[in-house]
This record gives sequence, C-alpha cells and structure tokens, in this order.
Amino acid sequence: MAASAVPDWWDDVNNSPLWQDRTFHTLAALYGAVSTVALVQLIRIECRVPEYGWTTQKVFHFLNFIVNGVRSIVFVLRRNVQLAHPEIFQHVLIDFPGLAFFTTYALLVLFWAEIYYQAHAMSTDGLRPVFYTIN
Repeated sequence: MAASAVPDWWDDVNNSPLWQDRTFHTLAALYGAVSTVALVQLIRIECRVPEYGWTTQKVFHFLNFIVNGVRSIVFVLRRNVQLAHPEIFQHVLIDFPGLAFFTTYALLVLFWAEIYYQAHAMSTDGLRPVFYTIN
C-alpha cells in the first residue's frame, strides 16, 4: 500500500505549480549566491592587483559571475522563457549558460596547466591556442 502512495505523491508534487515555483526560485537563489560570490572575488582580486589587467583568474571569476547570473535569471523568469518567441530565443537562453560553463571550466584547466608547465620550466606557448581551438 505504501509503494502505491509514492507515485501518487510524486505526481502531485510534479504537477503542482507551487512546488515547481518554489523549486525554481530556490535554484535561482542558489545560483544567484554563487554569482555574487564570484563577483565579490573578482572585485577583491582587481582591488588587490589592478596592474595586471585581465588575468586568467579574473576572467574565470567573471565568467562564473555571468554563467551563474544568467542561470539565476532564467530560473526566476522560467515561465516567460518558455513563452519566448521565436523559439530560438528559448534555446539560446537555456543553452548559453551551459556553453559558457564549459568555457569557464576549460579556462580553469588552462589556468592549472599554465601553473604546472611554469613549475616544470616548460613553455606555455601552445596552451592558449589549444584552449581557443577547443572552445
């Protein structure tokens, strides 16, 4: 009897606009918090060493801010995104954060590869072209 109640409970939750709204707003708040932390880190690094310009670390935090900020906005405006016309705008808004996420963490790999190569006194000249090619 308990096993048959579980699917009914899940169907009630899955079909409830209130539960969906709460879930998506919670996700939006979490992504917004991560985005805010990334922005704070970017500002802290820029205030500490402004003379270096846009370093790999600064670009990483900036991309993290953008990725998580856009995801947060998409979750908040989920119903409006689903109604966007033409439909290609829906796909751009939903897929852009995932593509930017890939670039962000490929940049993190580049950052660590540069550190590794520099620690072993190896040339880092070929790393950035590989990063650009992959992206």
